[in-house]
Amino acid sequence: MNEKGNFTVKLNKGTKCTLVSRHERRISQIQQLNQMPLYPTEKIIWDENIVPTEYYSGEGCLALPKLNLQFLTLHDYLLRNFNLFRLESTYEIRQDIEDSVSRMKPWQSEYGSVVFGGWARMAQPIVSFTVVEVAKPNIGENWPMRVRADVTINLNVRDNIKEEWEGLRKHDVCFLITVRPTQPYGTKFDRRQPFVEQTGLVYVRGCEIQGMLDDKGRVIEEGPEPKPRLKGDSRTFRVFLDPNQYQQDTTSTIQNKTEDVYETFNIIMRRKPKENNFKAVLETIRNLMNTDCVVPDWLHDIILGYGDPSSAHYSKMPNQIAFLDFNDTFLSIDHLKASFPGYNIKVNVEDPALQIPPFRITFPVRSDAGKKRKECEDGEKDEDHKTLIVEPHVIPNRGPYPYNQPKRNTIQFTHTQIEAIRAGMQPGLTMVVGPPGTGKTDVAVQIISNLYHNFPEQRTLIVTHSNQALNQLFEKIMALDIDERHLLRLGHGEEELETEKDFSRYGRVNYVLARRLELLREVGRLQESLGVPGDVSYTCETAGHFFLYQVMSRWEEYISKVKVKGSKPPYVGDISNFFPFHQYFANAPQPIFKGRSYNEDMEIAEGCFRHIKKIFTQLEEFRAFELLRSGLDRSKYLLVKEAKIIAMTCTHAALKRHDLVELGFKYDNILMEEAAQILEIETFIPLLLQNPQDGFSRLKRWIMIGDHHQLPPVIKNMAFQKYSNMEQSLFTRFVRVGVPTVDLDAQGRARASLCNLYNWRYKNLGNLPHVQLLPEFRTANAGFLYDFQLINVEDFHGVGESEPNPYFYQNLGEAEYVVALFMYMCLLGYPAEKISILTTYNGQKHLIRDIINQRCGNNPMIGRPSKVTTVDRFQGQQNDYIILSLVRTKAVGHLRDVRRLVVAMSRARLGLYIFARVSLFQNCFELTPAFSQLTARPLQLHIIPTEYFPTRRQNGEHPSHQVHVIKNMPQMANFVYNMYMHMIQSTRQYRQDLLPPPALVEESEPLQSQESEVVQSQEAKMEMEAETKTTPVETAVQKVFDEKEKVAEEEEEHRKMPEHPGRDSDSEDSETEEDTEKSTLSC
Repeated sequence: MNEKGNFTVKLNKGTKCTLVSRHERRISQIQQLNQMPLYPTEKIIWDENIVPTEYYSGEGCLALPKLNLQFLTLHDYLLRNFNLFRLESTYEIRQDIEDSVSRMKPWQSEYGSVVFGGWARMAQPIVSFTVVEVAKPNIGENWPMRVRADVTINLNVRDNIKEEWEGLRKHDVCFLITVRPTQPYGTKFDRRQPFVEQTGLVYVRGCEIQGMLDDKGRVIEEGPEPKPRLKGDSRTFRVFLDPNQYQQDTTSTIQNKTEDVYETFNIIMRRKPKENNFKAVLETIRNLMNTDCVVPDWLHDIILGYGDPSSAHYSKMPNQIAFLDFNDTFLSIDHLKASFPGYNIKVNVEDPALQIPPFRITFPVRSDAGKKRKECEDGEKDEDHKTLIVEPHVIPNRGPYPYNQPKRNTIQFTHTQIEAIRAGMQPGLTMVVGPPGTGKTDVAVQIISNLYHNFPEQRTLIVTHSNQALNQLFEKIMALDIDERHLLRLGHGEEELETEKDFSRYGRVNYVLARRLELLREVGRLQESLGVPGDVSYTCETAGHFFLYQVMSRWEEYISKVKVKGSKPPYVGDISNFFPFHQYFANAPQPIFKGRSYNEDMEIAEGCFRHIKKIFTQLEEFRAFELLRSGLDRSKYLLVKEAKIIAMTCTHAALKRHDLVELGFKYDNILMEEAAQILEIETFIPLLLQNPQDGFSRLKRWIMIGDHHQLPPVIKNMAFQKYSNMEQSLFTRFVRVGVPTVDLDAQGRARASLCNLYNWRYKNLGNLPHVQLLPEFRTANAGFLYDFQLINVEDFHGVGESEPNPYFYQNLGEAEYVVALFMYMCLLGYPAEKISILTTYNGQKHLIRDIINQRCGNNPMIGRPSKVTTVDRFQGQQNDYIILSLVRTKAVGHLRDVRRLVVAMSRARLGLYIFARVSLFQNCFELTPAFSQLTARPLQLHIIPTEYFPTRRQNGEHPSHQVHVIKNMPQMANFVYNMYMHMIQSTRQYRQDLLPPPALVEESEPLQSQESEVVQSQEAKMEMEAETKTTPVETAVQKVFDEKEKVAEEEEEHRKMPEHPGRDSDSEDSETEEDTEKSTLSC
């Protein structure tokens, strides 16, 4: 106690530290996230406690967050997704690093340095690495604002690989790796042994590409201009390092006296662009957690999984719209009546001749209160709720030229499709479940078109999982009545659009500039026709003055002359006589005016003026492009102001969210295709690509179209997929929660018999009438007894499935059988592009491609199939004839997932031929509904080789030709070979019969003999091409296809391997020998 009577306590140093550590302010969770490096390092990547291995058995509990049906808050929702997405990305990065580094074969030289005994497509040795900038920290932060470095590599590789490295785009993520191998030169790598110890891997750090440097050391900017061509093989890339990680590493170096990580890198690795968006997604999630997430009030509880799951359905929305213009949705009044079963249809025009589309419909709008009153009101009130008032209307004349006529829909939608279109036009959440072939894309396009015409001031965002789906959607949008100046396609997939028009940002800017010049030329022609002096077609501004003072004045004067005055009947001829624009429209189909009635000619005159007015309206919209000088500014203006329909992938939305929000990007409606294939968080991010207005989201509609009975998002790690439920899409979660859906119930893709193989998975999935009526569906498959068949394949030389690398499953017998059937079909006359070969494993895909290359790839009589790919990659696509290889003979594998089975069975339109070990798959309970139908038919291939494509035989009709039963693969291979040789000999005999007698061409005998030699040499070459194709050594089919006497030069020529057939989205970088050996690929 001191003099004042107060107690004083003396604390030792240890006690003070304990108190401080216990009572100091903790770093908040969001601060920890902000300080966390987004790139995984070697400490995390190979830590089994953080990232479980692929061998997770499904038993036991893991320290992982889960994605369930409900979440506490939006912060909780985002945090769980952040952690899981980060870990799944880390797992994929580990696979890529192990694959690339092991291919490079790092060994220790006799001098102790690192030597690379191999090479990898996705990795290169680093020549030099230099940190060039460390920017000062922002206020309140202790890590640098920016860290940049230069990485130099030597691209002494094949041209296509060199182009891939030079094509690295801004924001692409690469990894810097340090290896210090301890194993001597020539040591073989064993994939079953620990990777890090074998390769001597020490450090892994991530970086982000800023750009490649030119000869003067400047970053080559992306844009429409072609990139400069650089000399030599040395290339330097400017990269951004992670500031948080850099600060941690430098602190550790200074405090712990450890080596500087950034002076040790000797490998740089890139990744496939489609799998490399993880950093942008993580940054976006982190940014969302740092801001106030504003989702629409009507969506908030549904996203978290609480409340009434149907509360966002249009029938319960307070702002439901009663009056809608369905534009060209209906083809006739009968189509409209059939589309609303259970409703009374009242047309406000009695004359049947006037009951033609387009139609406007007034719907009864009921509130909850109205529903309660309904119980105590009479039947008349109930009848009113089931009455639709239909108003036919005429689209105003748009001008006298043929291209002025609007494009019209030609699809007769079913009543469930109409319900989906109606729901999509109303505010709220619309969920459309679309089984295979039910017209999901057509419904989506019609919704977009109707929104465009009903709400011209609103903007619609289209989001899909893949570029291919987005391009299919876009190509159908272009076929409807939508002005192409309002279309914009963001992202790097627009190159695949099958159109000459460029809908990318810079492509649209170029279109606007070209269209501006075209319209100004039209203004000049109009000026000349009116005899107005001066240069009024110089700019959009001068054209606007010309319209206001010259065109409008003449039009108003004309209207005053021809309008009806009092009771005096108008004279029809006045409309043509006083029309001021005759000379301008001289190039239109004549006569412009029909002279039959006043109203008809007046509508034509007003249509001509609408055509002129539209020219000046567009020029007024394009005026900003005269004021904005740079392509970047113009493209930003286009995105923010001009475009009404903006399309992008979910990946692009995650990558560019920050840029879009900063630009002030706005939209009112979102339509998502392939919604069941999109990760939960990648579905959520597009909702927040705009800043809220006065604290509220301006989003009015969210239309999700997908099929949760087909394959979910791809999650490679089994622990995250099954334990954490990460493969559950937001679409699937909404279905499980009970959100109302519109289930499309009629397919028009496949024969009814093929549809039966998968329609058991859906509620009431039927067939559209054309599936039974069109000739192509009623005609049999030429050369086949059945339209679908399961063919049993036994072991070939005692071998069934093989696994040269982990999860790289192959089955040589099935692969040879599949290719032999493809060759047989082509020899019968089937177009090769109408046939696709699918398999359930990547290993089999590569094997089939190799066999096609060796058998028939360069043979003009056969060719290559449309695609050779996996079932997973072919989701969303179709072809007339599908040949399917199921590969496995020991265990069912991942085909046990019924969703994969549904995709596999639903890709074919006319013919499906499946090769498998029947005894294995028919005993799998999950596959019973499909395989019970498949095994009801013979399990040996039944063919009709004398029936050529196309045939007149009806499907199910007994053939008049002899049926051959193929017992096994060697018999089929032998049969196809003999068939091919017979065709070659028949062709030779036919050509010889066509040659004229020698006596008639005595003078031209040398020429004829020369032609004969050419013909014979071509035949010999084709014959030799068939006979010199070789297969892998282990197959005995060699005996069938090889000729005993071979010329060495010809053998060498035919052994050259062309590029893989059926190039598609999954084969962009799988055409090299090194990639076919990839061990970690499995579907």
